[in-house]
Parts: sequence; C-alpha cells; structure tokens
Amino acid sequence: AGMAAAFLMEIRRATQSALLVVRYAAAELPSAPVEVSVCADSLEVRSGGSCDAAALPAGVSLAPSSCRGLRRLRGDGLHLRVRLRRPPPAADVVFTLRESLKPNKNYIFYCQSCGDIVVNDRKFLRVLPLPSENWSDLVEEWCCHPDPFARRTLHPQHGDCFVGDTFLLLNSRNESHVPESPKSKENTRVICKRCKTMLGETVSSGTIKYYVTEVVIQSAEGGFSPTPRSQFVQSIVAQCLLELSSAKSTFRFTIKGDNGKTYILIWLLNSDTLLIESLGSSSSHSDFTLFGDILTPSSGPVGSWNALKVLYQPCIQCRNKE
Repeated sequence: AGMAAAFLMEIRRATQSALLVVRYAAAELPSAPVEVSVCADSLEVRSGGSCDAAALPAGVSLAPSSCRGLRRLRGDGLHLRVRLRRPPPAADVVFTLRESLKPNKNYIFYCQSCGDIVVNDRKFLRVLPLPSENWSDLVEEWCCHPDPFARRTLHPQHGDCFVGDTFLLLNSRNESHVPESPKSKENTRVICKRCKTMLGETVSSGTIKYYVTEVVIQSAEGGFSPTPRSQFVQSIVAQCLLELSSAKSTFRFTIKGDNGKTYILIWLLNSDTLLIESLGSSSSHSDFTLFGDILTPSSGPVGSWNALKVLYQPCIQCRNKE
C-alpha cells in the first residue's frame, strides 16, 4: 500500500546535520498518537495500526541519539533535527556550459520545449567567455585615459561562440529562423519553427543571442533526450546562481524577462544541501512533493537531489515594488 506519511529530509553537508519533516495529507491526519523511529539507515512512523517506513539512500547515515527539537507545525507536519554519523556523499561537480562547449567539436542545438533542431551540426573554432553584463562600468577604474571600448560591441565571427552568464552569442550565417533585418523588438525574436517558443533574439544583422533556458546543446555524436521543463529550468538557474555567487561574491540576484521586467528577487542561502524525499501515497505526494516531475515510480520509493536553498520575493501583480 502507498505510504500515508511522506518524509522530507534536508541535509547540510557543511554542518553534517539534517532537518527531518514527516508530513500527512490534510485528509489523513492521524487520530492516534504518532511514534517516529529514527534508525541509522531508515525512518519509521507508526500511528494506530499503520506503519510507514523508508530506507535512506546509500551513504546517508544518521545518529539516532542526536534527535532533538521535535515539534509539530500546523499545515506542515512533524519537524525534528538530527546529526549525521559521517559526511554524506559529495555533491556532483557542476557541469557548466562554458566547460561543456569545446572548440573543434560539432554540436547540435535543440529547442528544449519540443526537441526540434535549431542549429544543426555547427563546429566552433573559438569558444570564448564574455565579460560580465556591467563590465563597462569598471573601465574607468582600469584606464587612465578615455574609455577605449566606448560604443563598441562584441560580435562573434564565423566559427565563434561567445558564452555569457545566461545566453550564447552566435554568428547567424544563413539561419532560416532568424529575421534578416529586424525593425522592432517584436521582429528581433527568434522563434522555434515547430512549437513557436521564443528561443532568443537577434542583436545585430549577423549575431543571434540564444537563451540558455530555451536550448539544449548536445554533441553531434549524441542525441536529444527530453527533460521535464521545470527540472531543466531549475538546473540552469541553479547553475547560474552557483557560478555567479562564486565569481562575484554576491548572494542576491534578480531574474528579469527579455522585456527587462523584474519577476523575482532571490537570496541564495546555501548550496551544500542534499534533499531526500519519499514518494508517500498519491494524495500526500501531490500535496507535498518538491520535485514531482523528477521523482517517478521507476526511481523507487525514495529520491535524493543536490539542491540550492534560497529565499525569494515575487515581483508580479504589483507586489514588492520597492
């Protein structure tokens, strides 16, 4: 039978501590006392005649005697904290876009939404990182004479790929989906021919900007493997936050649309989190799961992910204007 209780464990690698949350769907709140058992490699919840248990992933071992701070938060579940017996498995090395693109290799760009080929079998002779978005603001600190880069833009030549924080710049050559002579903002949009998703924009007559959240780049020898949309966007945003926080020593960010409008404010709290989540029953799963489109029945009753923890403020519908 499906589990009536769902488990969520948030592990911090740096402190080797974990927050355990035991959740029930609103319609399944137990009337009998609840007994929570924490073992080194498993969790168990008993209530009345029912018993829900889940084994922890390999490499995660708890210290049961360190449990403390048990409390019930209305609408969320039972919370308690526990120490780890040993450090959890190390996080996977972040696979950045700048590291994945190599010169003299052939690549295919796919629309992430539908899998249609956007750029077919392109070989780059140079793959170069672009300076940060506001690089020109610092030129006065570097030069003792007038800005030598004023009113000059960086345009890729044939065989170039310029990599920015959230986009790629390519020479458009004879791409059929690229407007030849954009006359307005609307005309600069680069649209997928199959699903009509906006993939990027033209920034000049010979340069196209692709957004990293809209295209999947694969080696020409490989093939396209679809990824759920929310999972893909989460991984790209997390990757960008990690790169920017390490390169710029800041933890506060804004996410803007292509129209320049700010949609959300994000404060990165930590990047050493390991999340462990059980499927639970269908009702508790739909109510409480954090990664419903990633955790599938074929992946077993418990899933684990490396994650970033953030605070956020939405800036839509006239909220948080200040």
